[in-house]
Amino acid sequence: MDDGLLRRIADHDSHALAELYDRHASLLFALIVRILRDRAEAEDALQDVFIRVWQRAETYNPVFGTPVAWLVRIARNGAIDRLRRRAASPATEPAAAIVLDIEDNTPGPDKMAITGQQRRAINGALSRLGADERRLIECAFFEGYTQSELAAKFALPLGTVKTRTRSALARLSERLAVERVVG
Repeated sequence: MDDGLLRRIADHDSHALAELYDRHASLLFALIVRILRDRAEAEDALQDVFIRVWQRAETYNPVFGTPVAWLVRIARNGAIDRLRRRAASPATEPAAAIVLDIEDNTPGPDKMAITGQQRRAINGALSRLGADERRLIECAFFEGYTQSELAAKFALPLGTVKTRTRSALARLSERLAVERVVG
């Protein structure tokens, strides 16, 4: 279904973009918020994701993964780029605003976005990974580490990080596909 939406978006069908947004915005928002830890910036980043989808839908290739995986990759990479830009530029917010944002523990849409079924499927798939692979995936996708940063953090050769990450993602993808078919 998402493949068809992407084809329609490539033909500039705005209704298809709206439908794709409705289907996946909450998942992508939750991911972006976990990386950026700033809800306002995450909202902007989410809009950027769908602008990129609108502009580049014709570049989607199912050989490299599902449409959801493609969207997650766009969202993750965009959020990481924002983190890097933020680190490169001086802070412009007053310290009080930063403290207030950190102290706000009110559950927002990011906490409520992923349904219980999705959460169970993802957690179940992650739990089937070895501890080392799971930690690499969690650091990469939820904390925004690059593969080079993971290699340094865990004192592993870059090739080992790439192999473990690729292998873990393949197993996660297979498991989540089974969950989607069975569930």
